[in-house]
Amino acid sequence: MSEAKPAPQRPSVLSLNINSKSALYAAFMPHLRSGGIFIPTTRSYIIGDEVFMLLSLMDDPAKLPIAGTVVWITPAGAQNGRAQGIGVHFNNDESGQEARRKIEGLLGGVMQSARPTHTL
Repeated sequence: MSEAKPAPQRPSVLSLNINSKSALYAAFMPHLRSGGIFIPTTRSYIIGDEVFMLLSLMDDPAKLPIAGTVVWITPAGAQNGRAQGIGVHFNNDESGQEARRKIEGLLGGVMQSARPTHTL
């Protein structure tokens, strides 16, 4: 007898609107090879889950469609009052690269700051 494998789940779809440079700095994960972003959420995820997000940055009316993988989880009740949510590593594709370029362009020199972020 062989066990039936569960059908792969479709990636979950998330939406994130970032309205300020300080919020973008706190959410961006530049230490990941393709870049990534922290998304506050109460949904349950596990490392390796695929997600799809629509990201709005500051005054830009365009939403960036980005696929990625969950690489970080901050559970409810985390130390130091950190927000519950997930860190998503952008896929190394055109949309992920465009998102990283846009975010780095908006942040400029602020990326060198020692201020804490949602993840590190």
